[in-house]
Amino acid sequence: MRFLRSWLPALCLFLLLAALAARPTKAQTAPATNAPPSAAQPQPAPQAYTLPPAKLAKAIALNRIRNILDIAGSIWDVVFLWLLLATRSAAALETWAKRLFRRRWLQGLLFFTVFLVLITLADLPLDLYGHHVSRAYTISVQGWPSWFADLGKSLGLTLVIGAPVLLLFNWIVRRFPRRYWLGAWLLTLPLMVLSVFAEPLIEPIFNHYEPLADHHPALVAELEKVVARTGTNIPPNRMFLMDASAKSNGLNAYVTGMGTTKRIVVWDTTAGRIPDDEVMFIFGHESGHYVLNHIPKMLAGFAIALFFIYWACAGIAAWLARRFGAPWGLLRQELGAPSFASFAKGGKQDSTGPQAANPLASRTGFVILIFTVSLAGFVLAPAANAFSRHFEHEADVYGQEAIHGLVPDPQKTAVAGFQALGEAWLEDPAPSPFIEFWLYNHPSVKKRANFAAHYNPWANGGHGEFFVK
Repeated sequence: MRFLRSWLPALCLFLLLAALAARPTKAQTAPATNAPPSAAQPQPAPQAYTLPPAKLAKAIALNRIRNILDIAGSIWDVVFLWLLLATRSAAALETWAKRLFRRRWLQGLLFFTVFLVLITLADLPLDLYGHHVSRAYTISVQGWPSWFADLGKSLGLTLVIGAPVLLLFNWIVRRFPRRYWLGAWLLTLPLMVLSVFAEPLIEPIFNHYEPLADHHPALVAELEKVVARTGTNIPPNRMFLMDASAKSNGLNAYVTGMGTTKRIVVWDTTAGRIPDDEVMFIFGHESGHYVLNHIPKMLAGFAIALFFIYWACAGIAAWLARRFGAPWGLLRQELGAPSFASFAKGGKQDSTGPQAANPLASRTGFVILIFTVSLAGFVLAPAANAFSRHFEHEADVYGQEAIHGLVPDPQKTAVAGFQALGEAWLEDPAPSPFIEFWLYNHPSVKKRANFAAHYNPWANGGHGEFFVK
């Protein structure tokens, strides 16, 4: 389901790809401030993220596999789409759908349903191996029957939601042959907002949730202190414990949803496994995304980027249709595709040549559009990840400031939190700069822990970036 996680959200949401290396280096630490030591000052910050030799070897090996799977999977997604076109499989599927149904919308539903199933099957070998590796390194404890059940649920949701959405985008291309990219962009905007709002409503399909207060009332009381300090306005009845231990040994706590669906989720592998102050820091980080308006900022940023991405992909897809349309099985009468220059002119037909239907409105032609969008998603992944890393760093700063005054030593708590997260997920303490640049949508755990160990704006009477005290 890698393609469905990377491309479909890119088309419907914001082309944001995610990922998780190389030789390790031991992180160095320094005192929190440059002021002369005194009895009133806190002790020097603890050493940042490191792993014992046995875990370090596992982390390096595991992250190498993760990185290979991530990059190979992204490339394979694009290659598979090209194969569907080059082998005329997409054209054959379109012809088959036309034979079965006379109504165009039924043809489209059948075409896109089979298309999404083919994509799932194409990704299945890498997904299977990825889960095998995760189980081998005890990151995952999810059995194969449960994993296949989740795969089936994910595919079912994709077919129920994805096929009609693709049909709607395809209709826009057919209805507005010259400016369809603008219509697709306008449709994408509410879909992005809807996805954030609806995520908490979909999550229970895959995991079990219970009120956090029923199991960890003391933790709820501590989280309420963070809520009060950050002003996130999440009452205890919106704090939930997720039964993650049935599937994972990882740690996590987060805020999800927006408006009436906004809630706190703490994994049961986290509550009780690490100290409450570290959970408070993780929650403070997640709260920062809301308080600092990262979600609307990211939606706005990607909306602007998608405007130009859709415009460019429309022109590139038009050129591909003209250049490779016949070998890929586009009908002869559809090959009078608008040129890239026509899109640059605002979507007007070139002065030369007869008016022709947009070949991208056919099912096969629409796969060409999907191919270009997927290729753009792969190429622009580093830019999207850099955008994300900036917000994640801001949230780290906010989280550490949010627990100031609530825990004895925010620096120590933050570093310990990163240490626990890194050990639980076997994060490489020293990923290669290229891997971090291309794949990481968060700063590396090493960088985050090092920053936390040295961040002490309250020394000598100072104050934080987001909190006065």
